[in-house]
Amino acid sequence: MSWGTELWDRWDEVSVHTQKGIDFCEKYIHFLKERNAVELEYASKLKRLVKNFQPKKKEEDEFSYTWSKAFVDMLKEVFDMASQHEVVAENLQASVSKNLVDLTLELKTDRKKYLQEGARLQENLRQSLQTLEKAKRKYKNAHLESEKALDNYRKADADINLSRAEVEKYRIIMNGKVQQNEECKSDYANQVQQYNNAQHIFYTQTMPQVFQCLQDMDEKRINKIQESVFMCAEIEKNVIPIINTCIEGIARAAGNISPTHDSKSVIERYKSGFPIPDDLPFEDMSGSGQQMESNSNTLPSRITSPSNTVNKSATLSGKSKKRGGIFGLFGSSKGDEQREDFSDLPPSQRRRKLQTKIDAIKKEMHKEQQEREGIMKLKDVYASNPALGDPSTLDKKIEENSQKLDALRQELLKYEGYMKEVDGKSNRRHSASEDSHSLSTSGSGDTPHIQQVSAPGTPQNQHNVYQPIDGDEDGEDDFDNFPVIGRCRALYAFEAINEGSVHMYENEDMQILEQDQGDGWTRVRKADGTEGFVPTSYIECHYYDGDQV
Repeated sequence: MSWGTELWDRWDEVSVHTQKGIDFCEKYIHFLKERNAVELEYASKLKRLVKNFQPKKKEEDEFSYTWSKAFVDMLKEVFDMASQHEVVAENLQASVSKNLVDLTLELKTDRKKYLQEGARLQENLRQSLQTLEKAKRKYKNAHLESEKALDNYRKADADINLSRAEVEKYRIIMNGKVQQNEECKSDYANQVQQYNNAQHIFYTQTMPQVFQCLQDMDEKRINKIQESVFMCAEIEKNVIPIINTCIEGIARAAGNISPTHDSKSVIERYKSGFPIPDDLPFEDMSGSGQQMESNSNTLPSRITSPSNTVNKSATLSGKSKKRGGIFGLFGSSKGDEQREDFSDLPPSQRRRKLQTKIDAIKKEMHKEQQEREGIMKLKDVYASNPALGDPSTLDKKIEENSQKLDALRQELLKYEGYMKEVDGKSNRRHSASEDSHSLSTSGSGDTPHIQQVSAPGTPQNQHNVYQPIDGDEDGEDDFDNFPVIGRCRALYAFEAINEGSVHMYENEDMQILEQDQGDGWTRVRKADGTEGFVPTSYIECHYYDGDQV
């Protein structure tokens, strides 16, 4: 079916129809533009919602239960779902909208060209028809004049009163009019033939070609719209597996919720360790007044000894402490500071605090030991190649490191003593302190040192000068706070072999605590609460502010 043969007499309707097609393309472009805005706004609000509900540093203890961890995992999946909506908006804008805009401009240009060509052909045919009409009128007038001249000649020839010369004059006039009529007739016949030829070419060749061009243009528009709709569906289809994975992650997080585990966690967190109070003995009040007075003085002490201790300990342990200034140097010290040995806490909580403190000291000692090993190795390099540096310049750093190790060793001994006091053990554990002592006493460059060096590129713990000590749960100084600034997914597996780094497996989701400072490492927090550095090139990062990838 061709417009040139079927719609040969519907030029105006075809012109209007093609314009409506272009108007529809522009309408579709506006729809995609508004949809992109909706997708981006939805993604932005979702990400802002996730950021607002991310656990704060002071709330980390509350997020140690399975139900709270499931909530955090759900936030990660919602963040990923929001990112997919951004992908949809970006692809719609880059692939669909841009193509339609280019198509609309092309359609407008082609339609204008074809309409101008059609108008030119129609004008040529109209002018040919006007020429034909003019020749026809001229022939008609010439015919009437020749008829009139013939009639006058016949009357003159029949009139006996006219002379021969006058009759001859009428005959000459008649012959001129007849000849003029024949010329007009011939010219009219030629114009009729020319017009018929032009009309035949117009309706069978030139104008059908213009109609065909308009038809091809309109069909191209329809095909492009079809492709655009398919592309929209394909863009949506591509993100559905990822969104389904996010939904599966939410369901998996819900499946990890364990009431039994959370109940045990509550016990471990709040258990005081005090024994249940014994039954109060019956005291006979029938004795002397002095005995009654003595009993009245002794009774409260018996009643309040366990319970008041529990309440007091609970109050002290539950009191919110906020350190002011740098490490609380300018904070208040009027009774709201926790004791060094945590003796103001119940036994179980005190044991947990002490163990956390001991682990933090060991971790710090291990870091100092690694730093010492690096200095000693560098000193050996300087000694073997003096052009690189003077070995004596490192003696001061070695001495400072030894002093730090000695101080940490003493602090470890002190807290191990506190732990022995809590556990009631008779012997002290000196394993870690003896190791640190042996390292601290090998400060001279002549003493062989342990040949264990961290791998090249290991992140140095220098991103945050005021790194919080593990176990100091009440410390909420601004320098100790590592807010969650984004999330990341591991592209490859990584095995941590050095202090400060953490291992990760492929496709593992983690929180970003500190972005890369130019050393190639990013500080992250794993799902189990472990914090450390991982290679930036091994992960795909999504930041809450700006979505830097």
